[in-house]
Amino acid sequence: MSHRHARTIAIMATFVVASALRAQEHVHAATRAATNADLHMEMSPHRAATASDSERASNVAMQLRTALAPYRDTLAAVKDGYKMFMPQVKEQKVYHFTNNWRAVQEAFRFDPEKPTSLLYKKAPDGQFVLIGAMYTAPKRFGVEKLDSRVPVSVARWHKHVNWCIPKRGEAERWLERKDGQPVFGPESPIVTKSACDAVNGVFHDTVFGWMLHANVFAGDDPATIWGDEHAGHDMHSGMKMGELP
Repeated sequence: MSHRHARTIAIMATFVVASALRAQEHVHAATRAATNADLHMEMSPHRAATASDSERASNVAMQLRTALAPYRDTLAAVKDGYKMFMPQVKEQKVYHFTNNWRAVQEAFRFDPEKPTSLLYKKAPDGQFVLIGAMYTAPKRFGVEKLDSRVPVSVARWHKHVNWCIPKRGEAERWLERKDGQPVFGPESPIVTKSACDAVNGVFHDTVFGWMLHANVFAGDDPATIWGDEHAGHDMHSGMKMGELP
């Protein structure tokens, strides 16, 4: 794993833990948080879908559904190199089991049958239920390259942008608030380097790369398959705490 990739994982891990702690403190100002989250989310542009686009997206979903069948059991996923992200956070809305090697491969090729992450939800009895997978792509990719993988007219890719985070060794600062709002992370009103410098943070114009959820076991409607909590203004609300991949 490269140093940069390890640093990214560390940022993600620290944020998820801080988010869980902050959520335990209080839940309020939901509308304002969603508005701030919109500032930190970049979506692939919307296009009108063609018959060809719909067919291509459907083919990807069918291939993925077949490929994921063995992973309904998380033991099989782990055996194939998928590891739960942030297992110490016990209650997550969506659990990501990520294969780091496949994440590296997705930077160079797209294989519908080999996604970066598997997505699970927890049933009332505590069992993990497979709902789909997450594809990734390098942050440098333009819309045409994203479209060549899964049509942007059917599926909206997203990436997390303009984050101000605490400096290394200052993880406790994730919990800082000012005027009732988080100082750091994707629910902060800070979206510029100058504003981040003013709070002695570290600014990242792009945190991870492009991501796309494919909920192939959640239903047959394309809007259900390709829709998720990150899908932007015209489909869903902004990113929710603790749901980073």
